[in-house]
Amino acid sequence: MKMWAGRTSGDIADCVNELNASIGFDKRMYAQDIAGSIAHAGMLGKVGILTQAECAEIQQALQVISQEIASGALPIDETAEDIHMFVEQVLTQRLGTLGKKLHTARSRNDQVALDLRMYLKDDAGEICALAHGLAEALCDIAEAHTETVMPGYTHLQRAQPVTLAHHLMAYVQMLLRDLGRLRDASARMNVLPLGSGALAGTTYPLDRQHVADALGFAGITQNSMDGVSDRDFVLELAGALSILMMHLSRLCEELVLWCSWEFRFMSLDDAYATGSSIMPQKKNPDVPELVRGKTARVYGDNMTLLAMMKALPLAYNKDMQEDKEAIFDACDTVKLCLRAMTPMMRSATFHPDVMKRAAQAGFINATDCADYLVKRGAAFRDAYRITGALVKTCIDKGCTLDTLPLANFQAASPLFAQDVYAAIDLLTCVTARDIPGGPAPGQVKTQIAQARALLAKEAL
Repeated sequence: MKMWAGRTSGDIADCVNELNASIGFDKRMYAQDIAGSIAHAGMLGKVGILTQAECAEIQQALQVISQEIASGALPIDETAEDIHMFVEQVLTQRLGTLGKKLHTARSRNDQVALDLRMYLKDDAGEICALAHGLAEALCDIAEAHTETVMPGYTHLQRAQPVTLAHHLMAYVQMLLRDLGRLRDASARMNVLPLGSGALAGTTYPLDRQHVADALGFAGITQNSMDGVSDRDFVLELAGALSILMMHLSRLCEELVLWCSWEFRFMSLDDAYATGSSIMPQKKNPDVPELVRGKTARVYGDNMTLLAMMKALPLAYNKDMQEDKEAIFDACDTVKLCLRAMTPMMRSATFHPDVMKRAAQAGFINATDCADYLVKRGAAFRDAYRITGALVKTCIDKGCTLDTLPLANFQAASPLFAQDVYAAIDLLTCVTARDIPGGPAPGQVKTQIAQARALLAKEAL
């Protein structure tokens, strides 16, 4: 018999049981469900709904059930409707009528809202730690490459010289914003819905703040209807995870390019690449490709949640059972990707000589050549035209601006002198961009130090 039997009679159709069941995915919340029940029992004892002896007996039995599930001694019954019913059934089997008292002043509606908040708080914390680790890894790599010159791109065309450190620190900035979003989402998640009942609270004299304190919540929800029907915290986390995955996907797209023979800016360690089944020369960047692909999966989870909540009337509706599979999948996917990304980046080999040759061949010091003329009195538009003509000359001669004879420079403009070569040296070009946020080695070292300080603060 179902725990909720009474209003209905007869057997439920098998297909309805299958449709209704959530044990297959919500069983992962067993620890949070039992912790919430232990706190609820403690509060029932505090306000006199349970005696202290009854409270202690229920709490002790719940602790044993949690330990047995964790150890495998108590397998979760996959035929149970959900994890809440499974735990209550086991408790009732062991304690009899006393076990049935636990659900006093509580509904599954506020119980599941509690479990999900607790579970996602834990998951968000784990994701923060993993994102923190990737940001630290990128800072470490950047610190070793503050003078490794490479092309910076716009429209995927070589544009201006930067350094590998400056490029990677752009992703650290993205991760810092991701950490901020996850922290903000966790803060709004951190309120206790238990006590909201099915939708209209309860007539029992509950001490909701006592339960909140016992479970580490910062406060309690302020409206019982909102308390059971709110899934903003799920949507907000899914949105933050989607943006995080977008950042990982952008990085992975560049890694795929950089690993190609056309770029050869880096090589992945063999532990993070695969071969081809028929082409023996291949070394495929499967990890960044999979992360790039799994971004779409997290986007899909996010859209599932938004669509599920669209137009739902207050308060709880069974549609909301669909929230767990989507958000669990999003969290699992992000954690999997971050666990692979960090060691992959730490073990990768970068090729500074190849990056420098690409920078030289791309005429990315052309802007600096034009600036050289402007600093000697030429109008920028004239300097732009003269430099463009010099680039064409280099293409015709098969050389670079660095190796173009001085006579060609001076034929284009008498303002050129021998010092033009120092002015258009790639490292000089980078070093000259010495403003906060710029690619000059000193500025990037400041960026790294600031990022490390923020990461240290995040870790507290």
